[in-house]
Amino acid sequence: MTRKLRVSRLDAARAIESIHYPVVSTDEALVARAAHTATEHSLSIFDSLIVESAASVSARELWTEGLSTGSTIRGVAIVDPFRIHHT
Repeated sequence: MTRKLRVSRLDAARAIESIHYPVVSTDEALVARAAHTATEHSLSIFDSLIVESAASVSARELWTEGLSTGSTIRGVAIVDPFRIHHT
């Protein structure tokens, strides 16, 4: 994060500490939903677990470099935080 955004490690640590987010436990139901999402959207099971975890807490956005920016999966908008958006 510090190299791509060119911020100090201290500033990055402060930003991360200021973020409050729920912790989602992996259970059988989450894995089952993720397996369905993986098949439906051609994702890895690991990416699908992350998407389903975000959906389970009604997250509006998922910040990741690993998925297709601009898509919406299970009501969660996929955003690459390192991609420059032109307005």
